[in-house]
Amino acid sequence: MERTARGRYEITSAGGEQVRAFVPVPLPPTPPLALDGSLQQALEEAGLALGRLDGMSTFLPDHTLFRHIYVRKEAVLSSQIEGVQSSLLDLLLFEIDEAPTVPLDDVIEVSNHVSALEHGLRRLREDFPLSNRLIREVHYVLMRRGRCSNQRPGEFRRSQNWIGGARPGNAAFVPPPHTALPDCMSALERFLHNETDGLPILLRAGLAHVQFETIHPFLDGNGRAGRLLITLLLHHYSVLREPLLYLSLYFKRRRTVYYDLLNQVRRTGDWEAWLAFFLEGVKVTAESAVLTAERLSGMFQDDRHRIEEIAGRRANSALRVHEALKTQPILSLPEGSRRTGLAFRTTASTMKLLTTHGIAREITGKRRGRLFVYDQYLAILDEGSEAE
Repeated sequence: MERTARGRYEITSAGGEQVRAFVPVPLPPTPPLALDGSLQQALEEAGLALGRLDGMSTFLPDHTLFRHIYVRKEAVLSSQIEGVQSSLLDLLLFEIDEAPTVPLDDVIEVSNHVSALEHGLRRLREDFPLSNRLIREVHYVLMRRGRCSNQRPGEFRRSQNWIGGARPGNAAFVPPPHTALPDCMSALERFLHNETDGLPILLRAGLAHVQFETIHPFLDGNGRAGRLLITLLLHHYSVLREPLLYLSLYFKRRRTVYYDLLNQVRRTGDWEAWLAFFLEGVKVTAESAVLTAERLSGMFQDDRHRIEEIAGRRANSALRVHEALKTQPILSLPEGSRRTGLAFRTTASTMKLLTTHGIAREITGKRRGRLFVYDQYLAILDEGSEAE
């Protein structure tokens, strides 16, 4: 549906040029969303998929482990959308103080993303409100280290920015002037907290994401912060008990459509087209997360049975090393010994057994300081997150 009330343009100066900056009208859309047959069906299907994901997270034996590693996969994907070239393997190497295969600044940005999400979720569990203050806190953690640490982490911008183009005059989109930010972000905060308009939470999350990206309140990091906002909003409203829905892979694979629909909302006010895309993403992503969890659980069980068959009297030690690899898919022998409580020599001989039978793989090629990776585990998690 096209709407006349989409926003207004203000003439402002940026980079020595006069530009038309877009100031969106507050949410919710006016006139109200047209929840016709197709959009209502998409909403119901997305809700059912989320329900299955939420139920799975309750009964999954390793749900804490799954969440731990899934958060890292999302951090990699969300950062890749912004041009950061880091893989899940690079991040895991960085977290155990080993050298990644890409520039350190790239991995630091991904690590920041993990910390930012964990900070936001922790604050919500402490009953801190989902607010502009929390958004600024999350942004601070997201940007405090690395190449963008000079871009005022945690502060709303005090100058004009733009999206696309080498300069403001040929930008693809110019967000609101910084003078309009207080009103824009206050209106967005009120919308996040509005529980009287009857709007389903999934639609609220989809609308809020676009509004945040349109306001573009920070000098840098808006894309990642806007994707984090979806997760925080769903967790805040208890749509998911475990934060396992991350849309970055869906957005990454359909980035052209994603950006086109954001611009279409700004040009025509067609929120329904965007929400149909968003809800399809929720459905596809939730179904994929359930499938991944099932595959991992099946793989863990199969490997456990294989270990019991091949290890003989060493089965107890081998299963302990297997559990350590599940917790930390890249493992050194000293760390494996520490985590299992086994002697170093026992850990080494057990890891050799797992390597011989294709469960683990040594990745350094060195005689000292060797690292072992749980190959199939990372292969399943890495699907779609290969750096481009």
